[in-house]
Amino acid sequence: PGWILPPLLLVLLAVGHATPCSPQPNATRFVCTEPTLSTFPTGLPTSTVAISVEFTALATLLPTALAGLPQLRELHLSSNLLTTLPEPLLRPVPTLRILDLTNNLLADLPAGIFTGAHHLQHLALRGNQLQVLKPTWFRHLLQLQWLDLAANKLAEVPPEVFHSLSSLRNLDLSYNRLTALAPGALAGLRALEQLDLEGNHLGMLLPATFVPVPTLRLLFLQDNKLQALPAGIFLPLRHLRVLDLARNQLQALELPPRSPGPPLDLDISGNPWDCECQLLEVLQQVAPQLVTAHDTLCASPPRHRGRQVAEVSQAGDMVC
Repeated sequence: PGWILPPLLLVLLAVGHATPCSPQPNATRFVCTEPTLSTFPTGLPTSTVAISVEFTALATLLPTALAGLPQLRELHLSSNLLTTLPEPLLRPVPTLRILDLTNNLLADLPAGIFTGAHHLQHLALRGNQLQVLKPTWFRHLLQLQWLDLAANKLAEVPPEVFHSLSSLRNLDLSYNRLTALAPGALAGLRALEQLDLEGNHLGMLLPATFVPVPTLRLLFLQDNKLQALPAGIFLPLRHLRVLDLARNQLQALELPPRSPGPPLDLDISGNPWDCECQLLEVLQQVAPQLVTAHDTLCASPPRHRGRQVAEVSQAGDMVC
């Protein structure tokens, strides 16, 4: 007679050979953070609206990975090992609103990867290996509101690359390798409210850099290599509420015009300020709220070296 296995042992054997993170029937959300997972799950119910496959060993996706998921609105694929994406990947999911590809190994994307993603609102590509931005990626993303390109290897922002992103409100380009912004780099971003350029290698900015983004409210330029600001560079930014210029190499200051409402939150710490009349007059005219004032020090002239800029500005002991 053949061997008859006890029921409990049969269950244990079945569990031992089960695929990690098996989908559940009729579920609307699928979550998998199994480190050993190397193949994108199949058999997901058509009712699925959100997928989260993160912190796994997933390195490739089939072109048909999302087929049969017409209601999908969120796709979270962060912290995997993806090196490339198939161009047809998103075609079966035209309702997609959120795509998170943070912390993968993507060095490039197919030209038409987002062609059918007309409703995409949130796109995160932070922490990849991207070196070049292609206008074809963004051409159809008319509803995109949030774009995170931080912590890649971008050395430039091509002119007009974001021209189609008329709904974009938040653009993060921090911690790349940018040394300058080309004319027209921000063209088309007429709804932009927050721009993060922190932690690049920006040594200069063109006078018309911010003309295309008059709605900007928050601008982060800290931890760059800016030595000077063109006269009037912030004049178009009449709605600016936060400006961070900390830890550059600035000696003289340019600020947006004073506007009704709360004072400008301004961080200019960690720069070698020249505390002569030009700087003091700008501060008195705009009257910003200085952040980290204790680290905002004069480097010159000698009589003010080491003093806080705010203290010198408020003392009123200079004849200008």
